[in-house]
Amino acid sequence: MAIRAVLWDIDDTIFDYAAADRAGMRRHLRDEGLDGAFGGTEDALRRWRETTALHWARFAAGEASWEEQRRDRVRTFVGTPLGDDEADAWFARYLAHYEAAWELFPDTVPVLDVLAAEYRHAVLSNSSLLNQDRKLRVLGVRDRFEAVLCAADIGVSKPHAAAFHAACDALGLAPDEVAYVGDQPDIDARGAVEAGLLGVWLDRTGLGGRPELTRITDLHQLPALLRGDTRFGAPDTFG
Repeated sequence: MAIRAVLWDIDDTIFDYAAADRAGMRRHLRDEGLDGAFGGTEDALRRWRETTALHWARFAAGEASWEEQRRDRVRTFVGTPLGDDEADAWFARYLAHYEAAWELFPDTVPVLDVLAAEYRHAVLSNSSLLNQDRKLRVLGVRDRFEAVLCAADIGVSKPHAAAFHAACDALGLAPDEVAYVGDQPDIDARGAVEAGLLGVWLDRTGLGGRPELTRITDLHQLPALLRGDTRFGAPDTFG
């Protein structure tokens, strides 16, 4: 069956989350007087990423709420048993710096323009609707997507098939009519394939490997892949 819609991941797929997170944390550490802590800024950034991954995994497993994982990220990072209000305030100060650095990847809008006439578009993110809907509006692309579904709101996260199926249901399409594009080979591409979608791994860093996955290294490669629909042949690898 032909692909009729594209489901999109947001962070590190259409939005340069890693760059914004890095710039935001660097400025936040400076303002908090922590830029020399943790052995230096690079070590602090590494610690923040590791702390984020740790508590995000707890959220994805249903062991913490959206708010709890944010607060626990702060507590683990600073190594201090902050109260909820203190942790929320610390994170809000970081968030202001992070949001000031928000940018889409340069290929995002051009490829959405190319695909607009042929495919419907929606978002499936392992985040919260409050966070991601606002992000898309600030970045000027919210009107490109029929629906935005997020794990914190639908109660299930990628790579679980139910998350992908919820997004397909929102579009009124069968899984085999939908492609999913994301930057994580397992959470995004493999999860989508196992749910019956066409899973596309956007490997922007050129990591390579994983020959069983359909892989692109730039969004400009996506239109040709969708029009060729490689579902019934071997996975295509570009780049």
